[in-house]
Amino acid sequence: MCGIAGLMTLSAANAAMDFGRIARHMADTLAHRGPDDAGVWFDRSGVALAHRRLAILDLTPAGHQPMISASGRFVLVFNGEIYNHLELRTSVEKSESAIWRGHSDTETLLTCFEVWGVEKTLRKSVGMFALALWDRQERTLMLARDRFGEKPLYYGWQGQSFFFASELKALAAYPGWQGDVDRDALALQMRYGYVPLPYSIWRNVRKLLPGSYLVLPMTTSALAEIPEPSFYWRARDMVNEGVRVDLDDRQATDELDALIRRTISGQAIADVPLGAFLSGGVDSSTVVALMQSQSERPIKTFTIGFTEKDYNEAEYAKAVASHLGTEHTELYVTPADVMAVVPRLAQMYDEPFSDVSQLPTHLVSAMARQHVTVSLSGDGGDELFGGYNRYFLGRSLWHGMRGIPVGFRRLASRCITSISPSRWDSFGRHLPYRFKQPMFGDRAHKLASLLAAKSMEDIYKWLVSYERQPELLVMMNGENALNYDTWAELEMRSLRCDDSSERMMFNDLVGYLTDDILCKVDRAAMAASLEVRVPFLDHRIAEFAWQLPLCMKIRDGKGKWLLRQVLYRYVPQALIERPKQGFGVPIDSWLRGPLRDWAEGLLDVSRLRREGFINPVLVHNKWHEHLSGRRNWQYWLWNILMFQAWHERWLGQR
Repeated sequence: MCGIAGLMTLSAANAAMDFGRIARHMADTLAHRGPDDAGVWFDRSGVALAHRRLAILDLTPAGHQPMISASGRFVLVFNGEIYNHLELRTSVEKSESAIWRGHSDTETLLTCFEVWGVEKTLRKSVGMFALALWDRQERTLMLARDRFGEKPLYYGWQGQSFFFASELKALAAYPGWQGDVDRDALALQMRYGYVPLPYSIWRNVRKLLPGSYLVLPMTTSALAEIPEPSFYWRARDMVNEGVRVDLDDRQATDELDALIRRTISGQAIADVPLGAFLSGGVDSSTVVALMQSQSERPIKTFTIGFTEKDYNEAEYAKAVASHLGTEHTELYVTPADVMAVVPRLAQMYDEPFSDVSQLPTHLVSAMARQHVTVSLSGDGGDELFGGYNRYFLGRSLWHGMRGIPVGFRRLASRCITSISPSRWDSFGRHLPYRFKQPMFGDRAHKLASLLAAKSMEDIYKWLVSYERQPELLVMMNGENALNYDTWAELEMRSLRCDDSSERMMFNDLVGYLTDDILCKVDRAAMAASLEVRVPFLDHRIAEFAWQLPLCMKIRDGKGKWLLRQVLYRYVPQALIERPKQGFGVPIDSWLRGPLRDWAEGLLDVSRLRREGFINPVLVHNKWHEHLSGRRNWQYWLWNILMFQAWHERWLGQR
């Protein structure tokens, strides 16, 4: 994995700028993404590309970037992996007598761009990537991103220069950088816990959309808007144009087994040590099981555990690892271990980001990096195979309550929330095993909040919202809050699918997965210089999953039915079956204890009022409710704290 950065200036006044030095300085902020090598290429007419390399394939100087094509026409900086690049080499050789200098996938891409052009090459490529290609003949800059957005790419204007980078910190290293917080984007962040596509926290800086490429001619006027990206693949088309498969249960299980095996085989290619994350859940266990089944030696697996039982999955992972015979490493972390990461989060993410599992994800990545350079992950299984509880419990809840008058539902809601989450937790411990849920009290309060919903769409949006009325939380200074449509909302309007569960799955696939899960993993792992690969996001697996009828994903009140059938060929069902837990930390109690002083400093009312972004009254009330134990506002507060920590790091010196 790597980091890329670059710029293209359109102003003759900038002709004296040292483009190479600027691009190198931008890329050096990404050294954690690429500690093995650095390179820069520039043209004095106003273009520069820079690269930081984490060497995975072809560790020799032949893999150095920026890389120039054999003809000299194209210059490429590339972050990612093309898993089928050997197949592409064979294919391109049939139409062109290629001369190879090394065996990197970067060189393969560059040759394919030269022979086939941009769109055909991107369509044929299987992998995760973000890249920039300068065409010296046409004098155009092309940016592209993989189908699901596994790898990040930001771009925008600064004065009369266009610039791009893997992370926002590289853009902030541009001379004269003046970032202006986009309050509409901040309002969206307060709702979702992340800034959704295509926006960033900075005004006039955007994220490139997944499955798209952007072509920017050097002749573009500095006053003109950046062109809209073109798509070589689109998740919406995968759903709208897909045809349901006619397979029985056994045939579907065989097909999925073969698809995952083929994908893992392709992703297990590396010139460096490789392993896998293992939580003991369905997704990671499936990846590890099929990975181990194709390996002659025990593969390396990694997990972390917590002494707090409600948050600990290490014992389940250990049991799965023992059954499969992996070389398993586990680390039980203390509150001190986790809290040591907290001050680094604003620098690590350089955009407000509030998924609390960012903490254990970084810790497991740092541990894995001591043993391997590449790790496989089980992410994507929930969105593709119906794993989240909201896909079936939310649907059942709506069907059960929609006939009940809203007044009665609101009364029931008040009754549930009158009992504190801790008391609900005590009650939950006495339930039969099949009804037990981690953080039972939090879930009871979340259920209560849904009882006033007027539609299934309301239930979904409320379930994924940290704050349902962010326009009251963010001080807009006269701006209209939530004036933006997110990419997921725009895509949902054109989705030809009526089933509520499938609509939720698609919404998560094009929104939550890219903006939260993949962002979290990329930043947490790359901060430790670890590459993470995600087999379930091979587009061929995704396309197959969307061709399946819903009953092959959700059956008998459980999600991921078909994925479980594949897993049970390798791991006994008894080792897997338990309530879905997630990957979190006990932030609720830590905010009342060891994190209290840190949090109170960031949430100080006078500070919030002076900074002018967050409503201090709402924060003050919820903070004191949380401290008293009457309510558990851990996630809501963490959302505010992550913005405040980000503000302190990136705006504190202004």
